[in-house]
Amino acid sequence: ALASLPRDSLTVSTKVGRLLVPDGTAGADETIFADVPAVHPVFDFSADGVHRSFEASLERLGLDRVDIVHVHDPDDHIEEALAGAFPALRRLRDEGVVGAIGAGMNQAAALARFVREAGLDCVLVAGRYTLLDQSAIDDLLPLCEQQGVSVIAAGVFNSGLLANPSPGAHYDYAPAPSAILDRARQLATLCERHDVPLTAAALQFAAAHPAVTHVLTGVRSVRELHSNVADFERPIPLELWAELRTEGLLDDRSPTP
Repeated sequence: ALASLPRDSLTVSTKVGRLLVPDGTAGADETIFADVPAVHPVFDFSADGVHRSFEASLERLGLDRVDIVHVHDPDDHIEEALAGAFPALRRLRDEGVVGAIGAGMNQAAALARFVREAGLDCVLVAGRYTLLDQSAIDDLLPLCEQQGVSVIAAGVFNSGLLANPSPGAHYDYAPAPSAILDRARQLATLCERHDVPLTAAALQFAAAHPAVTHVLTGVRSVRELHSNVADFERPIPLELWAELRTEGLLDDRSPTP
């Protein structure tokens, strides 16, 4: 599919560090994913590991360069990533086969450290700047704004809870705790009072911070894609944001969309 399109019309992003290795044991492993093939994750944040992963990605993609490469979930390998993965990616960026380098994680603290120490162009922060969790505003977002590092806000529905806050909904890849579910329902009730879909408020809230350049959404169908676009474009009354603040649901440091 990529080969059939003009390369300059595409922005292609990939990740390194978390590899899926086929060995037939996936059925015995605990996993948050559905319908997993016979693979299991192996983490390798060494320079050699990054080069192998990147070259394999290029081969699968049928490309000779990519626009963005993220180091994928180095939570338990921070020092190795700083010593191996990020220097390797900086060299690939210098050579022109990578346009920008970043890191993708479900936490903000380590990303802030990488911004300070690893020469990143962007970060992908999942689930930490949402209507339910605004912890990225403590350090990461102001730091990125100051240093000109682009923030890709992902997981803005917090594993689906902000898309459908009903019993059995997930938050951070697991069934939502009752207190979190109650908070999501409170958000939904306030949005309904102003005739605003909760999904629209979730998307536009994340997009409003000046450090956030992209909001990353996942879609399962063309219908969901059109729904997301409509949510981004839907007018939202300022009164909703004011009421969310009055109810203590928004951090006072977060900008109003």
